[in-house]
Amino acid sequence: MKDETIIVRRRKTDRKLVRVLPDGREKVLPDPGPLPRRSDTAIKAAALSDLDNKPRTLRREKKLRRIPQVRVMRKALGLTQEEFAAHFHIPLGTLRDWEQGKSKPDTCARAYLKVIARNPKAVTDALETAP
Repeated sequence: MKDETIIVRRRKTDRKLVRVLPDGREKVLPDPGPLPRRSDTAIKAAALSDLDNKPRTLRREKKLRRIPQVRVMRKALGLTQEEFAAHFHIPLGTLRDWEQGKSKPDTCARAYLKVIARNPKAVTDALETAP
């Protein structure tokens, strides 16, 4: 392995910022101080200039899709992931991906989750009577 310098900074429990040297010693770094305050107009101007994350407007909000909060729903029903998945016939891996934000429910799944959220008893009854 080459001799390379790896700079590691770490904040100690006493709130001091230190640089960890390659041999393990620590060197205290000067305190950078507080961040400068920005005015509301400066904050708004910076937000408007950000092309990747434009501020919300009513027009943009109408285009947004609501994603069901599966974890909140499941916890409100008092079920574990395994119980919720088995109870409503949803693959456990899919449920975990939804809760962790790795994937989003498609249109049919969103409709199914909306029905579960509004009337879980009806869904349970329908699934029990299904052949």
